[in-house]
Amino acid sequence: MSLVATLAPMDMSAGPPPPDPEKLLAAWTEWETGENTPGRVMANLKTAGMPELLRALVEQKQAGAS
Repeated sequence: MSLVATLAPMDMSAGPPPPDPEKLLAAWTEWETGENTPGRVMANLKTAGMPELLRALVEQKQAGAS
């Protein structure tokens, strides 16, 4: 049996994983200390879930204002 046949199929309908606060903080710290270029930091923030976190916070604020 091939390796591909033994792997469980991925559920692509689940969407992206939830934001990871630890990864977001690590990326932000890399920005503050100058460890990474701005482009790399932005990429790390995006893959760690910053857009989803910001959207959720905006939705939460709007729901509270209603």
